[in-house]
Amino acid sequence: MLKNLVIKNYALLQALEMEPSQSLNIITGETGAGKSIMLGAIGLLLGNRADKKSLYNEENKCIIEGTFTVNKYQLESIFDQEELDYDPVCILRREITPSGKSRAFINDTPVRLETMKGVGKFLVDIHSQHDSLLLGNNEYQLEIIDAYANNEKLLKSYQQSYYHYRRALGEYDRLRQEAASMKREADYHQFLLDELHKAKLVAGEQNKLEEELKVMENAGNIKEQFNLLNTLLNNDTHSVDDMLVQAKQALGKISGYSHKYESLYQRLESCLIELRDINDESESAALEVDFDMDKVESVRERVNLIYQLQQKHQVDSVEELLKIQATLEKKLEKILNLDNDIQHLKAVKEAAYQEMMMHAKNLSISRQEVFQSFAGIIGDLLKNLGIPDAHLKVLCRSVEPNHSGLDEISILFSANKGIAPQEIKSVASGGEFSRLMFCIKYVLAEKISLPTIIFDEIDTGVSGEIAIKMVHMMKEMAKNHQVIAISHLPQVAAKGDAHYFVYKDSSSDKAVSKIKKLTQEERIREIAKMIGGSNPSNIAFENAKELLT
Repeated sequence: MLKNLVIKNYALLQALEMEPSQSLNIITGETGAGKSIMLGAIGLLLGNRADKKSLYNEENKCIIEGTFTVNKYQLESIFDQEELDYDPVCILRREITPSGKSRAFINDTPVRLETMKGVGKFLVDIHSQHDSLLLGNNEYQLEIIDAYANNEKLLKSYQQSYYHYRRALGEYDRLRQEAASMKREADYHQFLLDELHKAKLVAGEQNKLEEELKVMENAGNIKEQFNLLNTLLNNDTHSVDDMLVQAKQALGKISGYSHKYESLYQRLESCLIELRDINDESESAALEVDFDMDKVESVRERVNLIYQLQQKHQVDSVEELLKIQATLEKKLEKILNLDNDIQHLKAVKEAAYQEMMMHAKNLSISRQEVFQSFAGIIGDLLKNLGIPDAHLKVLCRSVEPNHSGLDEISILFSANKGIAPQEIKSVASGGEFSRLMFCIKYVLAEKISLPTIIFDEIDTGVSGEIAIKMVHMMKEMAKNHQVIAISHLPQVAAKGDAHYFVYKDSSSDKAVSKIKKLTQEERIREIAKMIGGSNPSNIAFENAKELLT
């Protein structure tokens, strides 16, 4: 529950601190004095968005800090879920800098707003006029039924199975779409692969073929040059071989005189050996050169085929074509295996669907079991609060599985005898809305472990007698929860265990809202003013004293 609240430099609140009672706290004050500002500040502690325009002094930062005792509410798992250290005393703090930057802390640990919101919703429940309007929303009505039926575990189990099913369905649909796309391309891929297979490409063959083609296309010139070479090397009159032999003989006669001469002799002998080897190889090479038109055309066609395939696939080598061939083979092999993969994912999806539907049906049964009980107890409470012919009915329509289950809930309401219940948003007046929402909060307070409940003018549009009944219900709620109620009715204000008064101080250049806890005498005066105006009569004072007894 809220043990201490500090607000600094927020809206019209320059500095405010209050320590609410553990039971029923009533806050009163004139319109515009700042009661709603307090709710806005508490809303920031619960993760609402901040605005630098809300600073009282734009040169200083705003600080809002709430200290909560949570040891009685089994919230350890919530802190574990948010990866926070648990402490029986929990401090939430928001800071807004003059630049508009907002920071959030839980027990002095910086946290994201989502984390603060995740923890805050288990600490404080604020009922405002927006909540009454929200009551007409079917999803909100379903949340009410689940809270009444204590469906938290069932809903969590269902949602886990629902998201598991959604993932399985997504994977199944993705693979089917991928398979459809791949199968549309399969024929073209098969054509490309067949073309490459038919080519029977061999790594390294391109250079060899290009060289072979050049030789065959220039066979005449090559033979002519080899003939010339043979003539030069083996001429009967002046052959190179004969001249080198004579040169070798000349060096041989003097080689014994010097190591240098011996070296020249050896080198010349090597040249002669190399020359004769060249002569032998050139003769063999010349014999190999043959102009075969059919073979030329065959090699030329092979080279052209390689060039065409390279151009089609935009590569420059046979090796790259072979890589493309391997990739196409893998793609087509994957397509052949897709049907098996799809069948597997289909089985996974169907199993996840069956599990989801099992949890969904358990959740639906639990909801349906409380429809009559919920409608009956809320109807009885409304009759006690001045709607004698109140009648509620809960309708349930099956829908496709969604994050909430298979059910769409409609809470129907009628305040008049003989009139069939209809959608709440169509038939309830403002006062009826407030009372209906109050009764729901009253019933749910017994179902949930929530430290602090705040009512913002829940008594709007009700008479004094009904207000007395409502505040008695608040006191019942306050036995197990801390209740803070903002009210404009003296009957409600008189029954609080603590009474706080919000007022506007305009004594300085800039108006400022302040709050103070009223003493018994101050309560009498304030309630008398609520009864009889700014100058209450003696009768108003007597009525105030009577209300306080």
